[in-house]
Amino acid sequence: MRTDEARAACNEISHVSSSLLRVGFNVGLSARASTRNGDGSYVEHTGRGKGELWASVPSKTSGRAKSVRYSGLEAAMKLLVTGGGGFIGSHLAGRLLGLGHEVRVIDNFETGRRENLAGLDGVELVTGDLLDAAVLARAMIGIEGVFHVAALPSVPRSWSDPVGSLRANAMGTAAVAKAAARAGASSLIYSSSSSVYGDQPGDCRSEEMEPRPISPYGYSKLLGEEIALAHAHPGGIRVIALRYFNVFGPRQDPASQYSAVIPKFITAALRAEPVVIFGDGLQSRDFTPVANVVEANVLALRSDAGGVPVNIACGRTISLLQLVDAISELSGRRLAVTHEKARVGDILHSRADCTLAERVLGYRPGTDFETGLRLAYEHYSGN
Repeated sequence: MRTDEARAACNEISHVSSSLLRVGFNVGLSARASTRNGDGSYVEHTGRGKGELWASVPSKTSGRAKSVRYSGLEAAMKLLVTGGGGFIGSHLAGRLLGLGHEVRVIDNFETGRRENLAGLDGVELVTGDLLDAAVLARAMIGIEGVFHVAALPSVPRSWSDPVGSLRANAMGTAAVAKAAARAGASSLIYSSSSSVYGDQPGDCRSEEMEPRPISPYGYSKLLGEEIALAHAHPGGIRVIALRYFNVFGPRQDPASQYSAVIPKFITAALRAEPVVIFGDGLQSRDFTPVANVVEANVLALRSDAGGVPVNIACGRTISLLQLVDAISELSGRRLAVTHEKARVGDILHSRADCTLAERVLGYRPGTDFETGLRLAYEHYSGN
């Protein structure tokens, strides 16, 4: 941030409130501000980084002063990532930290891993279950925006434990939405799934289509989505649902029996082991690098859009046989394949129409499938 930009930002903040307390900035080095407590004393706040700006303005609700940090010209916020110890959640937490936000994570580590948070200095961790009201209320204290990423993933898992999927994905979402609204959070960004569409005619999925899930997992994510969106209303919390299509990338667990296909296939290639394809292998997916999903969440936080579900993907399909070819090329040897009977609840073809995401969020996939696959392969080959 240049000096003239910082001064302009200061002027803009002072227009917001005539009772601005203290502002300080130091271009490219650090920033300092202070907030006044009820007893008249001040608490100093400092920040470091390129062009940070701190300001203190009265809260709209309590009237008390609160600090606002600007990184560039974007205000930093206190944000909660549910399921932040998981694959997607940990990537999102890291990105938000990098943008200068204060990040709190809540996770029960049923499917997440503590090591996913290693190196994310500054993350505040709350360990516990979303259905523990006391733990969730504590996690929500002071939070301005909530990214609800926590879920019990996997279609096969949902067939073996449909009650567990419903509990985590629907009831957990209900608890988060209620707690976020009570805490006064301004935004709730819900991680939904392309599984809500089910197996419908044609391969392209748009938000105008009626959801027709065909698995307990798909139903649980749709119910969670509808519960979250039901909490959106004028003057209240803003809610948007992001429907992810087959997310993959580093930190995705390859060891579980419910693991997604890409980490399974990559680790099999590294061990020179065969892979199993259920069906003929012509089924196709809109495989989406995790970097695109993270960026979509950031855009959703910055956006004013709410009350709608939005597809997040690359907008192209890759068949499982094409995936085998791509991994074989990366490994330098042919990946052996055995075929078994198609599984119940598996969708044949799925491709996202991302027109709405571009219109309301400005979303465009910044990482293509090939780049994402290479990064994933490098991650697993190095571990």
